[in-house]
Amino acid sequence: MKGYERYLRDKTKPYIAFDTEPTGLYPWRGSRIIEVGAVAIEGGLIGEEFHQLIDIGRPIPKAASRIHGITAEMLTGQPRADEVLKAFCQFIGGGILVARNADFDIGFLRYKNIRIGQGLPNRHICTLKVSRKLDPGLPDYRLETVGKHILGIEIDKLVRHRALDDGRLTGRIWVNMRETG
Repeated sequence: MKGYERYLRDKTKPYIAFDTEPTGLYPWRGSRIIEVGAVAIEGGLIGEEFHQLIDIGRPIPKAASRIHGITAEMLTGQPRADEVLKAFCQFIGGGILVARNADFDIGFLRYKNIRIGQGLPNRHICTLKVSRKLDPGLPDYRLETVGKHILGIEIDKLVRHRALDDGRLTGRIWVNMRETG
């Protein structure tokens, strides 16, 4: 069985659909995660949620803030990355991670986890790659396009680009992919 296909058929494993919001594109150039959101999926049902903003102790680039709407004021007093990532790793346990552009989000998590002395051994699935294989004729593969196609609903662009909202939507898309895939 090809890579992602085994995950589409295995309904017994716990999955965690998640998203991160960073300050930029490259963690090795100083970009940092400022929000993590996730939902647990077991037996085809979306359950427990994890959400946390992260105080990075410095300003957020205006370009990043325009995308997700997160401001430095919103982060003031929130936990630091070390604390949040330890709690996130507890939440995900040994679950299989599911993200829209998994290589991007996993890259940020692994980079930071290495810096705080913990690993991220979890397997992961990219719904962007899976949707390209399952639905090759879509005009694009943005989260809202795939959500509209797979779930049949309009996605409010105003609530997108927040980690928990995107994690929930990714979770719903993954559940549907597994049911129909």
